[in-house]
Amino acid sequence: MQDIYTMLSTLRRPRLLISAARHGLAQYDRNRALGRLLPHAALPSPGPAALKLMELEAMHDSARREHSGSYSVARHVEVLIALMGEARLLQDRAQAL
Repeated sequence: MQDIYTMLSTLRRPRLLISAARHGLAQYDRNRALGRLLPHAALPSPGPAALKLMELEAMHDSARREHSGSYSVARHVEVLIALMGEARLLQDRAQAL
């Protein structure tokens, strides 16, 4: 199985989606975003959260590619922002060790 960093580095999405997510990353609020995207009693740690967000993002990307009427660009960008934020937290934790 691939690690989360490999999975993220191989992710290929349109530049506009990635650019929009990068712009939103500065305002990433983990509690608010994960509370909305991954509703649970307690927030997961960055590793499990990133894996769940990868699954959620794959579903959004599939809907995008299929031109589904239920596809929401805003929601897809929101998931990408959260995914980037969690990846940053994972990287910060790894560097602190």
